[in-house]
Amino acid sequence: METKHQVHNLIILDESGSMESIKKTIIQGFNEIVQTVKGIEKEFPEQEHFISLITFNGLRHKVLHFNEPASKLEQIDDKRYKPNATTPLYDAIGFGIVRQKQVLEKLTDYNVLVTILTDGEENASKEYSGHAIKKLIDDLKLNRWTFIYIGADHDIEKSAASISISNTMVFQKNEEDMKLMFVKEKTSRQYYSQKIRDKKDTADDFYNDEEVQK
Repeated sequence: METKHQVHNLIILDESGSMESIKKTIIQGFNEIVQTVKGIEKEFPEQEHFISLITFNGLRHKVLHFNEPASKLEQIDDKRYKPNATTPLYDAIGFGIVRQKQVLEKLTDYNVLVTILTDGEENASKEYSGHAIKKLIDDLKLNRWTFIYIGADHDIEKSAASISISNTMVFQKNEEDMKLMFVKEKTSRQYYSQKIRDKKDTADDFYNDEEVQK
């Protein structure tokens, strides 16, 4: 049986208190991403997709899903996503990507897509500094890891650039704008899988509007 190319979708989702106002839309959006990835697997049968979902706030990291086949993933609901407390963004990124790296140590045929979604700047990390996260990301981008930063209510490009992420998207915290954001996210994921099939560089231009519209 032919081995499929693995694509690991790691989602690091802010669960701090300020996300409460968009909680319902965030849950719907994640569930739409799951359906998108399932559809991508059918469109690109040579690829096998896995999904990990880690949420974070000043109280804890929560691993809601980890390295689970997209085809078997279930939806989340408001019982599993409860915004509260502060925003230890760097700690969450470090925790998520180090854990993902451990899974991939013995693999060679894979890509990783890391999506960070937050409505606030770092304000509570204790284990990782911005410099440490930047170094991690710089190293991983050389080895088929792609990082995207989706945010609201702060300087998204500045925050992302400080940790070496160039793929960014800004959203306003209202239902209409967030629905548009998840539509663009869906289209970009399809384009990403096409680039993998075509053996093109996947590190940058995740939100390349010109290409996505073709």
